[in-house]
Amino acid sequence: MAQAADTARTVILTVDDDPGVSRAVARDLRRRYGASYRIVRAESGESALEALRELKLRGDLVAVILADYRMPRMNGIEFLEQALDVYPGARRVLLTAYADTNAAIDAINVVDLDHYLLKPWDPPEEKLYPVIDDLLQAWRAGDHRPVPSTKVVGHRWSARSSDVREFLARNQVPYRWYSSDEPEGRRLLAAAGEDGARLPLVVTPDGTPLVEPEAPELAARVGLATTPAAEFYDLVVVGGGPAGLGAAVYGASEGLRTVLVERSATGGQAGQSSRIENYLGFPDGVSGAQLTDRARRQAAKFGAEILTAREVTGLEVNGSARVVRFSDGSAVAAHSVILATGVSYRQLDAPGLDELTGCGVFYGSALTEAAGCQGQDVYIVGGANSAGQAAMYLARGAKSVTLLVRGESLAASMSHYLIQQIEQAPNISVRCGTVVEAAHGSGHLEALTLRDAATGRSEQVDAQWLFVFIGAAPLTDWLDGTVHRDGQGFILAGPDLTADGRPPAGWELDRAPYHLETNVPGVFVAGDARAESAKRVASAVGEGAMAVMLVHRYLEQS
Repeated sequence: MAQAADTARTVILTVDDDPGVSRAVARDLRRRYGASYRIVRAESGESALEALRELKLRGDLVAVILADYRMPRMNGIEFLEQALDVYPGARRVLLTAYADTNAAIDAINVVDLDHYLLKPWDPPEEKLYPVIDDLLQAWRAGDHRPVPSTKVVGHRWSARSSDVREFLARNQVPYRWYSSDEPEGRRLLAAAGEDGARLPLVVTPDGTPLVEPEAPELAARVGLATTPAAEFYDLVVVGGGPAGLGAAVYGASEGLRTVLVERSATGGQAGQSSRIENYLGFPDGVSGAQLTDRARRQAAKFGAEILTAREVTGLEVNGSARVVRFSDGSAVAAHSVILATGVSYRQLDAPGLDELTGCGVFYGSALTEAAGCQGQDVYIVGGANSAGQAAMYLARGAKSVTLLVRGESLAASMSHYLIQQIEQAPNISVRCGTVVEAAHGSGHLEALTLRDAATGRSEQVDAQWLFVFIGAAPLTDWLDGTVHRDGQGFILAGPDLTADGRPPAGWELDRAPYHLETNVPGVFVAGDARAESAKRVASAVGEGAMAVMLVHRYLEQS
């Protein structure tokens, strides 16, 4: 990797596998920008990513990243896509030959490419410097001050430590993890006056120690908004998954005073996906975290408020106002409400699993725990897309990944493209007609008892990691007595409320409920919480946008 100049200066990073080209790019950049910027060069995507991570941990800034398209193992587009996760605000440039211009144009959608440069760029005064000047000016127009890192001290097999790590990761809060049995972890515990009996310890960027913090306190301490700025809005969106984020973006962009309330982290189940490959406009796929981060920033750009770690416990009708109540007794009111609460993974019912949850047994947290699975045997329960995506992601580093599927095949519940990828992965195996009968371990998962559903034969296998992706339980109990739901708890809306040709009980308007409108006028539903929904990211986003259109129609007629 390149030269180490003054680390306090902002970085311009360039990566090219051709040493001659790499030196030439760095030379031209240093000639023009070396007095004000630190020029860092790398000769592979992997080493460039390592450099970016080191810079991130030190709190350094990266203004511009230039990457060659044709690099072995990891091409420029693949590198920039991963670099986007580390430094989302950096301006991105692809260096390409004339024959690769189509790939560069495609990259505009994949990685939000800012510019592509044809090689050679001589003379740089005409073909290189004007482009970099404009990108630096655009970068300086934003606020890119380094964010001090939150520190988390915990234990590998501490369920609460796992919860905190997942909460921070899914809310895009940068943090550094320290094991409680390592020197630096022990030093942090000692500085906080703790002996490690209570974990995790979270040290906020301002140096405040929090011991076993609950989500609301943690959210407030790390800079996430938890309290609404007003008492009354045009629109309250409950739930921050794709449907909720879609509703927030369209509501705020169309002038509605919008607040989104999320009990855990934006993104929902989709936000935990390692890779979504069938979402329109992303031919090379996009991670759930990337999609969520972009959507969240987009909603905020249009003025939507996003509240995190606020649990909604009730919905009331007060005249024309719709009142959303929180678990702490406070409330927020609005002209309209969109219910986008999504679904949660059902709990696996077998002896030993409850005691080991967070200690080797995890529900939908493959991304957070993947680093600990390197070189080990991993088991995944589930046969739908979320399970398949987790299997492909974990297979990158795990010794083996075994999918445990209750049904006879994957075809009934998993997309064809994922089934093909799993079949081609050498370290992924699929066991159909198999259920988890019990989990065993003292303090953490050590073994599983698996049962063949057809023969009834049971066997015990060694296992330290079990990830569960089964079923969809709607988070709608708090709507009991207010909003009509089906037998599984999914929210009924539109035509489902008028199947017999009559309006729902208590409906007083002289029109039928709109397509996504519940039995409470002005209260709409979007996404997976709706009865008979498609359970796909694209349909959830579309329903969020459609619900906003119907909110406008409702407000115009109220």
